[in-house]
Amino acid sequence: MQIDESVVVITGGAIRLGRAHGLHLARKGAHIAFSYLPNEPWQETKQAIEALGVRCTATELDVRNLAAMQRWVADTAKTFGRIDVLINNASPWLMRPFLEVTEAEYDLCNDVTVKAAFFCTQAVAPIMLQQGHGVIVNVADLSVYEVWPGLGHHAIAKAGVVQLTRYAARELSPTIRVNAVAPGPVLLPPDFTPEQIEESRQRTLVKRLGAPEDVSRMIALLIEHDYLTGHVYFIDGGELFTH
Repeated sequence: MQIDESVVVITGGAIRLGRAHGLHLARKGAHIAFSYLPNEPWQETKQAIEALGVRCTATELDVRNLAAMQRWVADTAKTFGRIDVLINNASPWLMRPFLEVTEAEYDLCNDVTVKAAFFCTQAVAPIMLQQGHGVIVNVADLSVYEVWPGLGHHAIAKAGVVQLTRYAARELSPTIRVNAVAPGPVLLPPDFTPEQIEESRQRTLVKRLGAPEDVSRMIALLIEHDYLTGHVYFIDGGELFTH
């Protein structure tokens, strides 16, 4: 699929990886619709995207509110006339030792990361099927394949994202392609110590950290390459192979 003039929907697109994806694809000519949470700097992101000469809409949305999310999808399709790409990016980041995770925290991770992705995919898919094309990219991470202390609830939800990718790719084919990306150390938590940062660097085969744009470049490839579907692509500098 050609990125130029495509319409890309991103959940959680105001900050961190979601922001990077929106900006990268906008530089390639895509129009962007993203959701954000209160107190996120969505105006700055929207202005930065629009400065690249494309259209952009930003909508405050808690993706756990399925009815509101479905309205957002419908409104976006009406505004732009179609939806070509969905990036299921929204995911909370909450570290907690396994024995201290509460039911509310577990539900938050599951509901935002995988449940919302499932139903956002379900909302977008009929639009893509009707128009005869579509690409969905889900954002997982290496915690599905490694054991990161304090992130069991997060990893379990991300594992659901991987299975969502496989099942959606099978059931929505051949019209819609579905893939996932699994970033490694490309955007470390802001409270990481210098020692933790260096440890993350040394775990990679290339002995350096990545950048959010490394993930965005892979997403762009998955949009453009029409023979890729049903797989998870690692952007980790080879970290997975050191464990």
